[in-house]
Amino acid sequence: MLIGKVVGTLVSTHKEEKLKGLKFYVLQKLDMRGKPEGGYVVAVDAVGSGEGEYVIYASGSSARYTRQTEGKPADAAITGIIDTWDVDGAVQYDKSKDEARKGR
Repeated sequence: MLIGKVVGTLVSTHKEEKLKGLKFYVLQKLDMRGKPEGGYVVAVDAVGSGEGEYVIYASGSSARYTRQTEGKPADAAITGIIDTWDVDGAVQYDKSKDEARKGR
């Protein structure tokens, strides 16, 4: 699994029949410290995430193991919304602190 941040949406009115009804987001690829890794990926949202959220996602054939993507031509799928993560004992992200800072 990989870490990304939802930075945009993608709307496609004309698409393969199996993709109809799916929501697509543009993810900024991140390293384990939350720094941009240089690149973006379009991913199917399988968990109800939203813009600005940090997420975990699967790519390649693993992306087709969710209920929403099974048997569909998806190469990336958001499989979780991150609440917190740390590396070597240092917190990289804490959703509750981020939301408090934003006044939510």
